[in-house]
Amino acid sequence: MVSSGDTAWMLVATALVMLMTPGLGLFYGGMVRAKNVLGTMMHSFMCLGIVSVLWVMYGYSLAFGPDVKGFIGSLDWAGLAGVGMDPGPYSDKIPHLVFSAFQLMFAIITPALITGAFAERMKFSAFVVFTICWTTLVYFPVCHWVWGGGWLGRMGALDFAGGTVIHINSGVAALAAALIIGKRSGFRQEPFYPNNLTLTMLGAGLLWFGWFGFNAGSAVAANGVAGLAFFTTHVATAAAALSWIIFEQIIRKKPTTLGFASGAVAGLVAITPAAGFVTPLPAMLIGFVAGMLCYFAILAKERMGYDDSLDVVGVHGVGGLWGALATGLFASVNAQGLFYGNPHQFVVQLIGALTAIVFSFVMTSLILFAIKKVIGLRVEEDEEVQGLDQSMHGEAGYYLR
Repeated sequence: MVSSGDTAWMLVATALVMLMTPGLGLFYGGMVRAKNVLGTMMHSFMCLGIVSVLWVMYGYSLAFGPDVKGFIGSLDWAGLAGVGMDPGPYSDKIPHLVFSAFQLMFAIITPALITGAFAERMKFSAFVVFTICWTTLVYFPVCHWVWGGGWLGRMGALDFAGGTVIHINSGVAALAAALIIGKRSGFRQEPFYPNNLTLTMLGAGLLWFGWFGFNAGSAVAANGVAGLAFFTTHVATAAAALSWIIFEQIIRKKPTTLGFASGAVAGLVAITPAAGFVTPLPAMLIGFVAGMLCYFAILAKERMGYDDSLDVVGVHGVGGLWGALATGLFASVNAQGLFYGNPHQFVVQLIGALTAIVFSFVMTSLILFAIKKVIGLRVEEDEEVQGLDQSMHGEAGYYLR
C-alpha cells in the first residue's frame, strides 16, 4: 500500500538530487577559465536532457528491470512499460514511477561528474556521443550489478547511495578520459586560474544541500534510517572539509575557499556508500580521512603530470574507493563490517570496488578510442585557445567593459 508520507519524502528527495546536477555545473564552471565557463556548465545541463531520455527509453529497464543472469536487466520495462503509480518491486510504500524518478537523478549526475576531467578541450559532439555510450554501456550495467538484483548485490556488497555505482565508476572513467584525451594546450606552461570561485562555492553549497536527498532518500522511506543517513552525511562532510583545510594549512600555509569546497565534496563522496550503515562517530572518521586522502591525491596528481582538469579522480575516485572500503570496516546498522565482527564484508567491498575499477576503465577506454577514430575527441588547437564558449557555442559567460 502506498504511503503518502514516504511518497512525499521521496518526491522531495528526488528534487534535491536533481538540484545537484546544476550545482555541479556551478561548481565546475567556477573552476575553469572564463572562456570555458558556459561550455563546462553546459555539460552538466546536457546530462539532464540526454540521460532522462535514455532512462525512459531503456535505461531504467536495463538498470532495474528483471535480472538477466546477474549482469543486466531485461527490456521488459522499456518505455517504462508497467512502471506506474502502484508500488513496484523495490518498495511497497511508494509508487514504482517515483522510485524510477529518484534513481533517474542518480543516473544523470554520474556522467556529469566525469566531465570535470576533460573540461576545456573536448568537442561538444564527442561529449554527447560519449554520454550516451558511457551511460548505456557502463552505468546501467554497474547499477544493475549492485542495486538492480545483479551479482554484486547478491554477493552482499553494501552501497547505500552510490560509492561504487557512482563515484568509483565515474572517477575511474575520468582517469581514462584524462589519459586518452590528453593535456590541455599550455598545460604547465601557463597558469590556469579559476574564473569565479564564488560560483564554485555556490555550487558546493548546492551539492551539500542536495546530497541530503541523495543519501537520506536512499532509505526509500521517511524513517529512522533516512534520519541516520541525513546526519552522518552532514558530520562526515564537515569533518572532511576541516581535514582538507588542516592539511592545506600544514603543507601550503594558506587555507583556501577552494580547499574547503573540495574537502566538503570529498566528504560527501566518501560517506555516500556508508551513510545508512554507520553511526555518527565513524562517519566523522570516514570524512576526516577522506579529506586527508583526497587532498594528498591531488598533490600526487600534480607530481604524476596527467591533466584531470577539475580533480575528478582525486575527489570522486579516491573518495569513493575509501568510502566503499570504509563501509566494509565500520558498518554496524543493518549490516556488520570488519570492526564489528564480519571480516567477510570488507572482502566483498574490495571485490566490488576492484570490479568497478577494471570494468569502468576498460569500457571507458574502448568507448573513447572508438569516438576518437570515428569523429574525434578534441577541438582544434585554435578553438581551444579561443575557448569553448565561443568556438563550440557562440556565447560568452562574461561581457566585461
